[in-house]
Amino acid sequence: MSERYFEPRDVEALIPALTEIVESLRRAHAAASEIRDRVKQEQQRITMSGGAIFDRAEWRASTEALERHAAEFNAGVERISAMGGVVKDLSLGLVDFPHLLRGRVVNLCWKYGEREIRYWHGLDEGFAARKPLERGQE
Repeated sequence: MSERYFEPRDVEALIPALTEIVESLRRAHAAASEIRDRVKQEQQRITMSGGAIFDRAEWRASTEALERHAAEFNAGVERISAMGGVVKDLSLGLVDFPHLLRGRVVNLCWKYGEREIRYWHGLDEGFAARKPLERGQE
């Protein structure tokens, strides 16, 4: 894959789609986590009962739902990747896009809820090291 560098306006044009995708990722993750917790509790119940009481239909339905949510999640991450972004932190809704700043490759950093690109950080840095992007320095 060839490296594409984004300008802030390029990423800003993607914000409506990014917002929708991150919301979808969060829903899929929350639903999958809930199912995983239920399955874990069911596994413990089955173990405690010696494995004799086991609802195969419920187990199959839970497994299929978990697989569906995992597929939704993976599709969302792939959509962001196809746009040129990298999901960095789902809980914060962080997505980075490569950018050339004064000849140096950095990441433009978008956080869920932000309406414009205002921050960047180095490739070996993260959210905590975000620096304000001065318009015109791009």
